[in-house]
Amino acid sequence: MVSIKDIAKQAGVSISTVSYALNGSQKVTQETTAKILAIAKELNYIPNAAARTLKKRETKIAGVYLTNYSGAFYGELQQGMLDQLAHHGYELIVCSGKESHRFLPEGMIDGAIILDAHFSNKELLSYADRGHKLVVLDRELQHENITQVLLDNKTGAKLAVDHAAELGHRKLYIVTGPKGSFDSSQRLQQALLTAEKNGMECTVIQGDFNKASGEQAGRKMMEEYSGPAAAFCLNDEMAIGMYNALSGTAYNVGEHVHIIGFDNIEVAQYTHPRLTTIDYSKREWGAAGAEQLIKLIKKESSSHKKVGVTLSEGESIRRL
Repeated sequence: MVSIKDIAKQAGVSISTVSYALNGSQKVTQETTAKILAIAKELNYIPNAAARTLKKRETKIAGVYLTNYSGAFYGELQQGMLDQLAHHGYELIVCSGKESHRFLPEGMIDGAIILDAHFSNKELLSYADRGHKLVVLDRELQHENITQVLLDNKTGAKLAVDHAAELGHRKLYIVTGPKGSFDSSQRLQQALLTAEKNGMECTVIQGDFNKASGEQAGRKMMEEYSGPAAAFCLNDEMAIGMYNALSGTAYNVGEHVHIIGFDNIEVAQYTHPRLTTIDYSKREWGAAGAEQLIKLIKKESSSHKKVGVTLSEGESIRRL
């Protein structure tokens, strides 16, 4: 493998001069820098990332930790992160699983964005205590090295349940996400409060943020159906699963059952009738998380952010 020693020998300069030139230092003339860069290209020189990391204590890589990669939700979120990080000269690696947690203490990444229920608060706080920079998208943590960029889950849940009440419903099914999910907990808590204020009877069905659990919830709802009802699925994947369960049955979405989701994923626009859902920009959420992480890494002022949401009302909906 070609080293800076080889470049220095061919250029007839010192190793330190090569190092300065490769790092864009003003200590070397433009003419000498151009000569060194040309030789480096000719020799197909590849910088040693590990050595750079030891010297500068940075990798120029950020990590994002996700519980999983499935579903239509994550693409736009990650694109927002990628765009913002690239603007600051950083690259992104996507991590999942316990083994990748060591990337932080081993200094393989400069910081991380967390949307992963497999991290405990205690573990994240321990990394922050050691100086690691973190942005959390799925929990509330207070630490000088941690910034929160959270969805306005409670406003979204309130909008959804109020909409069901405005349609005339007095019976509401709520299909939750997995146990331990921060977003699910926040949405459920607010949905129950809003339903109570609207005088609605609630049935809570445990879900898992996937289509299969939405289909299962739809079948349960049909088994005990006694009149028009609304279903608030705490994400769109489950809402689409519920559509699938009702398809081909005697129960029509928009007539017998009004379904409301959360996330406004792209496929939601192809449901019939079109799904009513809570909308927000996944790309802006990801970009905001990346922006705050860069600020933490650069030791600039970083602040907690809340991502706003709106109700996107579906079509062909009958009011009772």
